Amino acid sequence: MSKKNESLGKTLFVVVALCLVCSIIVAGAAVGLKPLQVKNAALDMQRNVLDAAGLLEPTTDVVAVFNDRVDTRLVNLNTLEFVEEVDGKNPTDYDPIASAKKAGLGTKLEKSNDVAGIGSRENVTKVYFINNAQDELETVVLFIRGYGLWGTMFGLLALEPDMNTIRGINFYQHSETPGLGGEIQNPQWVASWQGKEVYGDEMETVKIDVTKNVTSEAHDVDALSGATLTSNGVENTFQYWFSDAAYGPLLEKIRKGELNNG
Repeated sequence: MSKKNESLGKTLFVVVALCLVCSIIVAGAAVGLKPLQVKNAALDMQRNVLDAAGLLEPTTDVVAVFNDRVDTRLVNLNTLEFVEEVDGKNPTDYDPIASAKKAGLGTKLEKSNDVAGIGSRENVTKVYFINNAQDELETVVLFIRGYGLWGTMFGLLALEPDMNTIRGINFYQHSETPGLGGEIQNPQWVASWQGKEVYGDEMETVKIDVTKNVTSEAHDVDALSGATLTSNGVENTFQYWFSDAAYGPLLEKIRKGELNNG
């Protein structure tokens, strides 16, 4: 009996020791790889920004073009002023989406005012200003997000200097059904947004309509076939983010030249 107990004890010791060693290796690898993961995430976002702005080609040197053309700024959506950092983070490191959920950094939305279904909105957003070769404002890229069928759809929208005409859109992360709602990443559908106008003639009402019955060349976008809830989610995303509760006042100030990256 004693030999059996001794054998069992040795087996348990080996198992526990092996688990401990594996845990140390995994933890060490996670810590060691974190800087690389952060760097890759930053590169992916730079690529997404350039893609939304129509500046991404197969041969594009993403880092070089981004550093040369893009000025990343933080803007307080409540005061409509630039800020240098938020919670100790500069424009490069700051994550507006994560901040939306933090006390003091985000504002909880009432359900009646949350048509996009995002729950809370960041107080400070990140804006990408892109200039042309003459150092004139060419494009502004903004974060947008809204709930689709299965979860939140995260995107970037590029606007021309009039802060109304869409230059490009890029839903870089979502959980919609492949072949249906997942078609928000279909290049053909994405291209259909180019040249569309967010607002009406008075620049006050959000006119974008994701619909099966396209009647307005300026404002209507074909709904995704078989993906009504996803299409509605995209439209609701625009209805919220370009209202006075979100980007509306900011875009008006940029349009008037009262807030720029100069």
